[in-house]
Amino acid sequence: FVLFVLCLLYMFLGIAIVCDDYFVSALEEIVERFSIQEDVAGATFMAAGSSAPELFTSLMGVFAVKNDVGVGTIVGSAVFNLCCIIGGTAMFTPGILVIDWKPITRDSFFYGLSIAAMIYVLQDGFVTTTEAASLMAFYVLYVIVMYFNEGMMTAIDNCTKGDHVKNEAHEFD
Repeated sequence: FVLFVLCLLYMFLGIAIVCDDYFVSALEEIVERFSIQEDVAGATFMAAGSSAPELFTSLMGVFAVKNDVGVGTIVGSAVFNLCCIIGGTAMFTPGILVIDWKPITRDSFFYGLSIAAMIYVLQDGFVTTTEAASLMAFYVLYVIVMYFNEGMMTAIDNCTKGDHVKNEAHEFD
């Protein structure tokens, strides 16, 4: 058990080094070279990079091992990302983590719709080509929304006068 934990920690360290030295710097170069907005880069390249292990695990599960580990891997990863990554970030942030409500609302809305779409597609136990294309099109819609994100956030600030974040941040002072 101790050897297993040490190997696991060593692998986490290796992934952290590779991501820090190569992945993040490569993404920063791509974003800078092609003048891609950071929101779009986060919704595409960072999301794809962080989800690549689930993709390859699912592909191996479907084609090599011939079992349905894919759906469990994807759903389990999403739950881990929501609970542990967000919770860990907030837990290790010095002071109080103040988050703007607008991006959380936007992403929660799309996440809820994507879960509903996944349930609808998987309810019969089969995924048709049309259903798969619909799921991919839904992701493209999210990326398009992210492309127009800055303008949408400005419009929401203009409608709400931008007071929500300021007021909430001062409640904790």
